[in-house]
Amino acid sequence: MGMSSGGGGNGRAPLGEINVTPLVDVMLVLLIIFMVAAPMATVSIRLDLPPATPPANPEEVKEPVYITIQDTGSIFLADRQTTIETLATDVCTALAVPTDCRQERVFVRAQPDVTYDQFMEVMNTLQENGFFKVGLLNEDIT
Repeated sequence: MGMSSGGGGNGRAPLGEINVTPLVDVMLVLLIIFMVAAPMATVSIRLDLPPATPPANPEEVKEPVYITIQDTGSIFLADRQTTIETLATDVCTALAVPTDCRQERVFVRAQPDVTYDQFMEVMNTLQENGFFKVGLLNEDIT
């Protein structure tokens, strides 16, 4: 009764490592195939693009209109005081555009101690009068 330490009856021990040579050969062949095939896969179309020149009549850069809400509840349009009732007409006057003034951008800024209801009153007044391009500024105006 003989005992064998493994490997079956042919006397060979099982291999404890993987032979990676065939894997490396396959990978090198695939690499060469992709290196040759990749340049042929690109499609090039000739485009004649116009030169990048600015338009002949650039639009005038308009000074933005700032609505400032102070912590006392006062509303200023640029450096002129206004009220919530006349805010929409004063904004149109300050914008001074020949077309619809409600299509222009208006910026709103407020002091840090302005309450939410004061701020929303100005925003709602602008929205009710058709000013939907309103930018909010976050800067120290004290």
